[in-house]
Amino acid sequence: MYNIAITGVGGGVGQSVLKSLSNTDYNLVALDGEALAAGLFTTSKSYLIPYSSKPEFIPSLLEICKTEKIALLFPGLDAELMPLTLNRELFEAIGTKVIVSRPEVISISDDKQETYDKLTSFGINVPFTKGLENFIPEGEIFPLIIKQKVGGARSKNVFIVKNDIELNSVLKKIGNDTADYIVQEYIDGDEYTCGSINLNNECKGVIVMRRILRDGDTHKCFSEKNPIIESLVRKVTEAIKPFGACNIQLRMKNGIPYVFEINARCSGTTAARTLCGFNEPKMIADYLLKGIEPSYEIQEKTILRYWKELEVENEEVKEIKANHVLSKSSFTTL
Repeated sequence: MYNIAITGVGGGVGQSVLKSLSNTDYNLVALDGEALAAGLFTTSKSYLIPYSSKPEFIPSLLEICKTEKIALLFPGLDAELMPLTLNRELFEAIGTKVIVSRPEVISISDDKQETYDKLTSFGINVPFTKGLENFIPEGEIFPLIIKQKVGGARSKNVFIVKNDIELNSVLKKIGNDTADYIVQEYIDGDEYTCGSINLNNECKGVIVMRRILRDGDTHKCFSEKNPIIESLVRKVTEAIKPFGACNIQLRMKNGIPYVFEINARCSGTTAARTLCGFNEPKMIADYLLKGIEPSYEIQEKTILRYWKELEVENEEVKEIKANHVLSKSSFTTL
């Protein structure tokens, strides 16, 4: 039995990977920086780890991977991607393959201006994007979206402005940090989140899901067979050549897809895709560990997000807080 570790199991990405790999023949080890991360209490072994910003983050993960003989490590948080990709060889030296793209790919996906520059150079439609600092609107350019240039999560620090008055109001809120923001054309149309599997510089599969958001997260989604969007996703992955899972977000306008974000990792909708017949983490694991080519049959379904309570014993919370490790949680759910 191969051991697979997943980080960020307190959030949607890590939990989606956990769900997708549950009930398989892989043994799962959950990792997170918070003792109350729900995913820590759902596996046979869990560890409390340092945050990625801490100098002990990589040494701690290396020790865990060595001790638990981890074959694959799936990151669940954006902040972990760069430290992990810069230290891939250290993990490979102990037999652990980190499912993370090259540093250049992480940089392109994290920086929205880089995303725009790279994709437009390959003839891919991207909403007009420019730095907010010293930006002067010209002509009938509104509405516009203002968001952080690097990073950002959900709808935090995202503003839609419809005129000069609203733009000036946002500029006052941002203050002296305009260099950290970009201004982007607002594309009014259906929004899609698309998953892809990328191995040996080749896109092995794509799934297209239309989605409805709530507070910046996918609340409802609908798998669709859409050759136009599928072709675009493949074109994007051919341009940047990610490794493992890569999430492409776009909007459709007048039948034309416009890419506005790339996430070089699994996503919060990974579990939803699994329910539709496209299990990214398992196909990646089967290919890398067993030599099985990715195979899937996408089913067009409606997926609705549903809260689920997890009952955890207080003693187990105390144990992981004290020892930073937990074995055999006795959680129950409704």
